[in-house]
Amino acid sequence: MATPRATPQFLETSLTGLGLLNTPMFNKGTAFPESERDEFSLHGLLPPHVGTLDEQVERRLKVFRSLPDDFAKYTFMRDLQDVNETLFYALITRNIEETLPVVYTPAVGEGCQRFSEIWRRPRGVFLSYPNRARIETILGHPRYEGVRCIVVSDGERILGLGDQGAGGMGIPIGKLSLYTALAGIHPMKCLPVFLDVGTDNAARIADPLYIGWRHERVRGAEYDKFVDSFVRVVKKRWPHVLLQWEDFAGHNAARLLERYRDVLPSFNDDIQGTAAVAVATLLAAVNITGIPFTEQRIVVFGFGSAGLGITELLRKALVSAGLSDQEARERFYAVDKDGLLIEGMDGLTKEQAGFARAKSAAAGWARGEHGIGLLEVVERVKPTVLIGVSGQAGAFSEDVVRAMVRGIESRPVILPLSNPTSRCEATPADVIRWTDGRAIVGTGSPFGPVEFGGKVIDVAQTNNSYIFPGMALGIVSSRAKRVSEGMIMAAAKALAALSPTHQDPNGALLPPLDTLRAVSLSVAVALGRQAESEGLAEVKGDAFVEAVHANVWEPVYLPYRRR
Repeated sequence: MATPRATPQFLETSLTGLGLLNTPMFNKGTAFPESERDEFSLHGLLPPHVGTLDEQVERRLKVFRSLPDDFAKYTFMRDLQDVNETLFYALITRNIEETLPVVYTPAVGEGCQRFSEIWRRPRGVFLSYPNRARIETILGHPRYEGVRCIVVSDGERILGLGDQGAGGMGIPIGKLSLYTALAGIHPMKCLPVFLDVGTDNAARIADPLYIGWRHERVRGAEYDKFVDSFVRVVKKRWPHVLLQWEDFAGHNAARLLERYRDVLPSFNDDIQGTAAVAVATLLAAVNITGIPFTEQRIVVFGFGSAGLGITELLRKALVSAGLSDQEARERFYAVDKDGLLIEGMDGLTKEQAGFARAKSAAAGWARGEHGIGLLEVVERVKPTVLIGVSGQAGAFSEDVVRAMVRGIESRPVILPLSNPTSRCEATPADVIRWTDGRAIVGTGSPFGPVEFGGKVIDVAQTNNSYIFPGMALGIVSSRAKRVSEGMIMAAAKALAALSPTHQDPNGALLPPLDTLRAVSLSVAVALGRQAESEGLAEVKGDAFVEAVHANVWEPVYLPYRRR
């Protein structure tokens, strides 16, 4: 794995006094040395003790660990980010496994639900529908000059929690925090954006503390015009910026990505990041099960944008491994709200229809109120892999899991990937118990180790944080013109190549969380090289590798000079 270069040796600023202390990116708190307290008029504003970043991290970590629950910790970390960004990122990078579930999933879910009550200081940009004529003026402010990455959401489908209105801003803030913490992209290059087109969440509108636009969601042509205005201004302001679409509802997610993927280098983490992690996890699991990748039978439960994205990338991987397109499609059984997808079903999109089974193939299968259910599919298909992206807690019931085990001799691969934890299709403890310890389990949110049969079994967190920070670093460093499916696949294979199962068949599916910064560098390099091979990269070869290292920022205090 690559290692980052050293950061610059000093920073210049014209800020002084409270202006300096109140600027999160430049504040050092008690770590300002005497010379800088003299030069920047800080005496009297700080206690006399001159501390170090190490001491500050220990002090903040002690407070963090003393807090009663994850929401309190989430609020603490958001406040810290708005006071001292270097300290915020130093605390995360030195304690990734402990802080990641708080900074992002699962705690970010409650953070979005309660965003209005904890909102204190501005971060990112809120573009509300009533301000649609001011988009260019807002984004044109000089403070945004150095932006290279934007994560944007409209808050309609936050994790598995649905429409959270303006609370959805917690997702772009959290995602970009991981761009920096896990891939080293400088915080000042990252801009969270929220498109406030209203909300259909009655509880949010009725909440007197709600900070968003109190209006039902704008839809249809007016919605599209608003989004198009945003993209047009972004393209004019930053011609090469990375635009990540995040937590848009299924009816918008895929079509917006398709519409703008050639306008700016764009990706949707719900669709493509989830797919890449799932592919990497399954490729790693093959090292354990012994069943060739091309012989897997895969049931995907939840066939919206995320399920379809996973299936499409797995299909491409199967074709790359030697199957024909039709043979690859036949490895999948897609189950959604109306049961197993069957040819001719009402409401199927073109993309979903490509994975629908022939009517004759399911003739005689038992049907319930919602079509051919998951249990019937598992009993008939005898899948080797079960993937859940439905947002339905408990969907992988004991009956379903036990039926899967009965149907195969190998170890079953069961991936309940829905976030947050409250929406996970099954808990690892239940899955392991119902399979007598045979199951290979990966979850989207973190779960602790499971004790079973006298052993402690670690649960792989197949979280998108393994993929999207490194993808962003690779895209920005290569100045990719667009994000191709080949680049997504290269990222997935780079992650799979780092699986401990290559050395130990009983090893973890994915690398340890505390290695995520190194993982991101490997993903970035693989993606950028793929972009070059497809003619999509402006920065190539050795210059690209140098750019990757140059774009990695380390959270350390630098000496300041007065501008």
